[in-house]
Amino acid sequence: MFLIRPFRPSDAEPLAVIYRDAVHQLAVGAYDAEQRAAWAPEHADKAAWAGRLANAMVRVAEDKGQAVGFIAFAPDGHIDLLFTAPSHARQGVASALYGTAEEELTAIGADRLHTEASLVSEPFFSRRGFRIVEEEQVLRNGVRLRRFRMEKQLAVVSSDSDCVDQRG
Repeated sequence: MFLIRPFRPSDAEPLAVIYRDAVHQLAVGAYDAEQRAAWAPEHADKAAWAGRLANAMVRVAEDKGQAVGFIAFAPDGHIDLLFTAPSHARQGVASALYGTAEEELTAIGADRLHTEASLVSEPFFSRRGFRIVEEEQVLRNGVRLRRFRMEKQLAVVSSDSDCVDQRG
């Protein structure tokens, strides 16, 4: 079982390592070395990374006091980042983080979730009810990466009745 907790500023560096390691180790079959290096450079801008996390709603998965994954999202339902340490891949960390984010976003009134999924994460999001809106080619540090814009409509409970609308 993992503890899911809010982000603390001291998490920025360990989460940067999780991000880099996940891209370089878990995306090997989907992206080549040049693409992975462009996506997650070995020496990223620490201030920009800390700012990105500080400006998002971030939840951290902890196992025995150590960060093993994280999710960053916005009140409008955008899921920006979802990464798991390679040592904890396929152990339910991403699922637990995603579940927490969906619950929180539903509670604050989001009716749609959306993300830009990598070739690696597209199946994860598809299994959770997301659909591909568009395939994209994006440039990262001069290198082209393929990804998918995806979205999921959330159930909306009407305040006028007990009906639930399962959109999408």
